[in-house]
Amino acid sequence: MTSVDQPERFRAPQPQATGTELFNPSRLRLVARCWIVVAAIGYVINLLGRTRVDLTDGIRSPFGDDFINYWSGAYLALHGRAAEVYDFVAFHDFETSVVGPHIDFYHYSYPPVLLLLTAPLALVPYVPALFAWLAATWYGFYRALKLAAADNALLLSLAAPAMFINAIGGQNGALTAAVMGGGLLLVDRRPTIAGILFGLLVYKPHLALMLPVAMIAGRRWRVVIAAGVTAVLLIAASVVVFGPAVWAEYQHNVSVLRTVILEDGAGVWHRMVSVFVSVRRLGGGVALSYAVQGLFALATALVVGWSWLRNDPVHIRNALVVVGTCLATPYLQDYDLVIGAFAVVWLKNAQPHSQVAAHWFDAGAAMVLLLPIVAASLAKWSGLAFGPLFFIPPFILLGALAMEQRRAYSSSVAR
Repeated sequence: MTSVDQPERFRAPQPQATGTELFNPSRLRLVARCWIVVAAIGYVINLLGRTRVDLTDGIRSPFGDDFINYWSGAYLALHGRAAEVYDFVAFHDFETSVVGPHIDFYHYSYPPVLLLLTAPLALVPYVPALFAWLAATWYGFYRALKLAAADNALLLSLAAPAMFINAIGGQNGALTAAVMGGGLLLVDRRPTIAGILFGLLVYKPHLALMLPVAMIAGRRWRVVIAAGVTAVLLIAASVVVFGPAVWAEYQHNVSVLRTVILEDGAGVWHRMVSVFVSVRRLGGGVALSYAVQGLFALATALVVGWSWLRNDPVHIRNALVVVGTCLATPYLQDYDLVIGAFAVVWLKNAQPHSQVAAHWFDAGAAMVLLLPIVAASLAKWSGLAFGPLFFIPPFILLGALAMEQRRAYSSSVAR
């Protein structure tokens, strides 16, 4: 039996839809279209505000925000200056030569593998490269999402609040979503390609924590092998191209940035939504925060592994990987939550096969979708980080759905 067959085989009796649902689909589509217009206007205003002095806001932020890191890293690597990428002072000096001196110290926190993957950006001037980056990564996200939600993929890919946050920051959330979401959708259809996509996540391994758990528990060995080979080849290629010293510099930078950004939260804790940061903002020490995060990661891994071991319906086990990753990783920012669009689709796909009331699915989907747009404001207002409170209910719901499906299957077998 394949996982594709399971949603039909394990189907529980389904009540007819009623008017008690929290969200009317036609009304939601109207709200989504209005939001797209508002977000587009807000994005343009934000960009224009970063052209006051050269390509900066005249205070601390460049045009395209964090994209300055990706383009600068790619340019330096392509021109034989990869060592400067992990030199904080040299990297800052180069970035100011591109956009102007009125910016904070930006940094390159990714392994040299990403320098290889983003090298084509350096073939295009900075400003058009920003739009090419956003368009290309959005398109990859959209095409992957279309595999899960053919009818509503375009609207959801544009209206997901995390996409707005990602665009404002010039970030890689859409790329990560395309790779991770696309890989999960291809695990049973094209396992080798799925493994290659997962292997690309070596550039952001903290968001791949649940993938080995799921693939090993689910005995998807072709995926595991393809992912491992891809990751090793990318690392080896980066060593050959840039030299081993660049990896040593990267490791040094990671230790510094982990302390400054994650553990001490210099200026970015309001953007972070992990369990670790929630405990830190409640006053917990670094050791306690890591311990609590570790307990969440272990509990999440047990649920994800249990679901994949039993070969639960594909929409349940895939959504568990996505939401579980958000609970398991200590480093998670609002722009990373573009991947949440897949969890929303899979949650809604599970609804027709469940006896659980529709409003629970609506609430779970709303929590995942809305967190990116409210996380920073809530954190600044309260001084706390509420991210886990938005992930725990959907995760519990998915676990309950997995148990419900198993009970329905056991009953059908008994009869």
